[in-house]
Amino acid sequence: MWSLAVASPHPAAAFAAARPRSRPRPAAAPSHRGVNPQQWRCEKTQAWSFWSSLRACDLPGGLYGDVSKNMLKPAAVEQAEASAHLPKGDMWSVHKFGGTCMGTSQRIQNVADIILRDPSERKLVVVSAMSKVTDMMYNLVNKAQSRDDSYITALDEVFEKHMAAAKDLLGGEDLARFLSQLHADVSNLKAMLRAICIAGHATESFSDFVVGHGEIWSAQLLSFAIKKSGTPCSWMDTREVLVVNPTGSNQVDPDYLESEKQLEKWFARQPAETIIATGFIASTPENIPTTLKRDGSDFSAAIIGSLVKAGQVTIWTDVDGVFSADPRKVSEAVILSTLSYQEAWEMSYFGANVLHPRTIIPVMKYNIPIVIRNMFNISAPGTMICQQPANESGDLEACVKAFATIDKLSLVNVEGTGMAGVPGTASAIFGAVKDVGANVIMISQASSEHSVCFAVPEKEVAAVSAALHVRFREALSAGRLSKVEVIHNCSILAAVGLKMASTPGVSATLFDALAKANINVRAIAQGCSEYNITVVLKQEDCVRALRAAHSRFFLSKTTLAVGIIGPGLIGRTLLNQLKDQAAVLKENMNIDLRVMGITGSRTMVLSDTGIDLAHWKEQLQTGAEPANLDKFVDHLSENQLFPNRVLVDCTADTSVASHYYDWLKKGIHVITPNKKANSGPADKYLKLRTLQRASYTHYFYEATVGAGLPIISTLRGLLETGDKILRIEGIFSGTLSYIFNNFEGTRTFSDVVSEAKEAGYTEPDPRDDLSGTDVARKVIILARESGLKLELSDIPVRSLVPEALRSCSTADEYMQKLPSFDQDWARECKDAEAAGEVLRYVGVVDVVNKEGQVELRRYKKDHPFAQLSGSDNIIAFTTSRYKEQPLIVRGPGAGAEVTAGGVFSDILRLASYLGAPS
Repeated sequence: MWSLAVASPHPAAAFAAARPRSRPRPAAAPSHRGVNPQQWRCEKTQAWSFWSSLRACDLPGGLYGDVSKNMLKPAAVEQAEASAHLPKGDMWSVHKFGGTCMGTSQRIQNVADIILRDPSERKLVVVSAMSKVTDMMYNLVNKAQSRDDSYITALDEVFEKHMAAAKDLLGGEDLARFLSQLHADVSNLKAMLRAICIAGHATESFSDFVVGHGEIWSAQLLSFAIKKSGTPCSWMDTREVLVVNPTGSNQVDPDYLESEKQLEKWFARQPAETIIATGFIASTPENIPTTLKRDGSDFSAAIIGSLVKAGQVTIWTDVDGVFSADPRKVSEAVILSTLSYQEAWEMSYFGANVLHPRTIIPVMKYNIPIVIRNMFNISAPGTMICQQPANESGDLEACVKAFATIDKLSLVNVEGTGMAGVPGTASAIFGAVKDVGANVIMISQASSEHSVCFAVPEKEVAAVSAALHVRFREALSAGRLSKVEVIHNCSILAAVGLKMASTPGVSATLFDALAKANINVRAIAQGCSEYNITVVLKQEDCVRALRAAHSRFFLSKTTLAVGIIGPGLIGRTLLNQLKDQAAVLKENMNIDLRVMGITGSRTMVLSDTGIDLAHWKEQLQTGAEPANLDKFVDHLSENQLFPNRVLVDCTADTSVASHYYDWLKKGIHVITPNKKANSGPADKYLKLRTLQRASYTHYFYEATVGAGLPIISTLRGLLETGDKILRIEGIFSGTLSYIFNNFEGTRTFSDVVSEAKEAGYTEPDPRDDLSGTDVARKVIILARESGLKLELSDIPVRSLVPEALRSCSTADEYMQKLPSFDQDWARECKDAEAAGEVLRYVGVVDVVNKEGQVELRRYKKDHPFAQLSGSDNIIAFTTSRYKEQPLIVRGPGAGAEVTAGGVFSDILRLASYLGAPS
């Protein structure tokens, strides 16, 4: 057993298991400033005497010596070891509890309760030090090496923490025994730390020996907590069992054969059915204390699980399982019920908080499942990591299990024509990287061998760049290499899934999702096993990329960050429709619409996570700030939580429409019923459409022509399928349709206009409708969609506003004077009726003659245009296919509800393009 198990009368006994491998150099006297020289020489002499006494303690058989392992063994123990048998197999259940789980006395008791409830025949429990204790222990060593006497106070804090926990947890003889051991250990640690302080140096083995006490005390506390319930229990110092070989690079390799022998010997001495083992700590083949390095307790549990061939290893933590992505970055991340060993391995490598990266290796050999569970939510089933899970579908969305990211990277690109076909170039590159000790995260090479790029941590890239410039100085000077380039502020996004290799379309879907989120990929890497696809991108795009990819594979909802410009009649109606439909969209269509901002002409309201649409009016009145369109757009575009952003312009403002090009260029989708952009100057329109066609950014404007009617989409469908448009003719104004549908019999024109105004069909000033300009804009939009290059000024328009009334200063003045023209209108109406016809205000696109017009026409009463009622619109497409009988689209063409509905439909169409199920 360990010599530290009891207090020793001589300080050297504290080091019987941990002397330095070589005699340390004495620290120089000047470094101990402020100390009397004579006192320094005296302390130096004492330190060397101390080190010498440690060396004198070395006995044959290693640092533990034959005293503890051979020379002092009772004969009965030797016989037991010779004949004892360590049972192996599914009867063993291995549990591991981390520092958070062991953080307080109450949590330690909760751990004990979990163990006691486990029905397994045999239980082996691996524990970490109490929360923060490992850091405190490392801090002790650092303070002592720095000759900072506050290490004494820091050690007292460690002692107080464990003593307080013991007093809460234990009582009677158990408490006395634990405190006695704790006192002895702390006394020995003080002696060791004093020696380190005098020498100003501690070897790695000394540091590991000190730090390992956290796990020892934690294991002892838990074993006493279990024993007090009446269940037999032993605690295991795994430095007596686990043997590892340090390999450098802050790693160790377990010696499974030797560890198995030592475990069998230990079990022969203490054949308990419940064993509490220390995590994190082990010994070298020379019996020198060491650790499995940071986060090594998971590794301890996996190694021990493989040694006993356990039925299962359960890692208890403070989360419900393994998430499909970092939940801090993707709020919709889900708990995965199963992962394969390979998938967990890949996720660990790419920084996912799953397991210690090497934990999976020991259990894979024996197909031992690992289960990640939440100690603070026992009801959660957790995540099982095992061989390839059975009965999983081969659907595209099922083959990608999860996504992981690594930030703070730089991409190094070595490029030159002289690299092609030259053996040893890659070796020289990565040899230089190895010489500076940098860690290469990812490598990508063009098949032409023209360039090699690789990702390294940002903190290491300066040394890498300098080493490469030195190594390839001659090649750069001669032009064989053109450059060694460093691209800073990069991140890696990795898609992980075992079935990606056998499922077509995974890469295409991933890159499509990134492109639609307007994210540029700098480098790509994928192994032939296809367990992961790795991309390098700008760090500022990483969260958006993660969310876009996660959403695209149906692991979460397709989220749209929406900005509403113009909460007037149409905007207000749209917001109400979004509010009423939001829950249905989430539940049935997997679409999450977040309105991140609403702006009017005077005030605006912004939100980082989404405005409550039940109270948006109140927020716009009470919690608003002055309207600023640039700030409004920046708020939407700079939000990294949501990969897909869309601005919805519900105004009729030319200045707002002038920003569409810049918004699309920023990667913001645009949806609008505003006709000004598409009917404005032709060069600006063509520039806008060219940008939209060349990118994955969408520009939808269905509601600009027929409100909620599918006019634009019908026209595009005809053109895209190869039909030739000959003529488009229609009643495009719901307002004018209402007026002429009701202008008949004895009714006067002014009465019908007044009625339409009161019903809300007209603009506040009816002249805006009666002038015909709105219809002309719709004609221009359809003409341009049909391939004609027309300006608004090219369209002859018959205005229905009498010349004498165009100068009226107000709408009220216009309405007062309008009756004086009723006789003219009555005469025109009567002439039409006499001929068996009706008056209709129409727009025409004559594609054959490359012209358009807006005019008042007469149609026979059996013509489809004469059959309208209310404010219906009707559009007739005459094409090569529909020449004899035009294709007709008819329906309501005016009113806030149908217009807002058309805009809403465009929003859902955008969501479908971005990956939502249609």
